[in-house]
Amino acid sequence: MTREAQLSGCHVTMQTLLVATWNTHKTKEIGQILGSGWNVRDLTTLVDAPRVEETGSTFAENAALKAVAISGSFSELVLADDSGLEVDALNGDPGVYSARYAGEDATDAQNRSKLIGLLKTLPAREFNSRFRCEMVLASKGEIKGSFSGAVEGIVVPLERGDHGFGYDSMFIPAGYRETFAELPSAIKNSLSHRARALDQVVAFLQNKGVQEFRSSE
Repeated sequence: MTREAQLSGCHVTMQTLLVATWNTHKTKEIGQILGSGWNVRDLTTLVDAPRVEETGSTFAENAALKAVAISGSFSELVLADDSGLEVDALNGDPGVYSARYAGEDATDAQNRSKLIGLLKTLPAREFNSRFRCEMVLASKGEIKGSFSGAVEGIVVPLERGDHGFGYDSMFIPAGYRETFAELPSAIKNSLSHRARALDQVVAFLQNKGVQEFRSSE
């Protein structure tokens, strides 16, 4: 059963989900994965959204920080995620620093360039790695659930493909020859770390979350 069908089975009208991010690529991907039953928006649509420092040492800690802070300021159901690439040969780096690997204001291209440079100094052509995602659902400043997903694969020290964002053009998921940036978005969205975490979010909302949030309005 699809995520959209699962949610429609709860007899739920369109729900608004506020994603605690300014990354519109991430918001678009989450919206595509959840389907048309959700109105997914992010912090770029708000005027007074606070900036939350990601001071946690893990993805889960950072996701919780964002979810609690944003849901305490706005009435919508809030989903925060923190995710990134872990390369075994680099002791798990970039890890929680994936979005700012080359510096606080680094672009995706600059982050990839730094990673490629480091990998090229190592005696291999491909490296075991994974994308990891931790999600936290919150309402009115309280955490309602935590969810996680990961996809194993390899990272290569070059870029291939024109789709996706972040490190997608360097990551080849297990069982495929193409990078995430070469695969159609429908395939990527069916097996990505974010999709696997969202599967758990959907199950949570189906089983009890949606009714709980609707009754608290």
